[in-house]
Amino acid sequence: MNPEGSVLPLPVAARRGILRGLLLSARPKQWLKNGALLAALVFSRRGERLGSVTREAAAVLIFCALVSAVYLFNDILDRDRDRLHPEKRFRPIASGELSIAAAAVAAALLAAAGLGGAALLARPFAGASAAYLVLQLAYSLWVKHWVLLDVFAIAAGFVLRVVAGALAIAVPISNWLYLCTLLLALFLALAKRRAELSTLEGEAEAHRKNLALYSLPLLDQLIAIVSACTILAYSLYTLAPETVQKFGTDGLKFTVPCVLFGLFRYLFLVHRRGAGGSPEKVLLGDGPLFADVILFVTLVVWVLY
Repeated sequence: MNPEGSVLPLPVAARRGILRGLLLSARPKQWLKNGALLAALVFSRRGERLGSVTREAAAVLIFCALVSAVYLFNDILDRDRDRLHPEKRFRPIASGELSIAAAAVAAALLAAAGLGGAALLARPFAGASAAYLVLQLAYSLWVKHWVLLDVFAIAAGFVLRVVAGALAIAVPISNWLYLCTLLLALFLALAKRRAELSTLEGEAEAHRKNLALYSLPLLDQLIAIVSACTILAYSLYTLAPETVQKFGTDGLKFTVPCVLFGLFRYLFLVHRRGAGGSPEKVLLGDGPLFADVILFVTLVVWVLY
């Protein structure tokens, strides 16, 4: 404080520390998950319309703000438990690098900006955005402690992203798109729980009580069921008469090997490399899996456009 009692501005180094802490807590890598909003744009064949692309890009940015707000809020709640985790203890709030007050203000501003932008974009999209935010807050407060419901809540977040993407450009939501998204999201959520349980081992219950109710054999069974259902659902979608009629081709069947390889590679990384805790890290950090995703997207665009 200065002699008159007013608060002096933070030193440059301190301001940089706050900005760095906010950026890390906002989890920019997690924004990759918002690519799910683009599914409706691609599969509705609106990718050639500039207006639709612009609206979808705005929708993705809005969800990036909402996602970061949720992560900041979650890190505030979990700061004590995160200090017990071998990796999460380095998070800015848990380590003390970022103050709770600064994180809370940033979370509130990001949530307000996201909801305000959603209201300007489209009312139905704003409803889906608000539902997503409520779901994530409920997950952070309560649902993540409930066995099995926690993974369904994670999957519901992905489904809401896809729904929001469709509402942003006012296109019908395909039942196939809903089903495939739900199954794939459940697969990723279960793999995440397996990675957490495997990493924490005997300290799992101290980090989160419901982890003690899971077991590796149980999660492996559930993952096997969901991965098989995912492959079956997507394969049936590519060959369904309504799909062939809608796109005028059965060419999507050529993307099925990409889905098979992607799921098999992910399972290999989960079981042999201990990956799965952060899907975005798995995708960006594994060359064969990343190349497979690029090939899948390329084939889809080639077939549909």
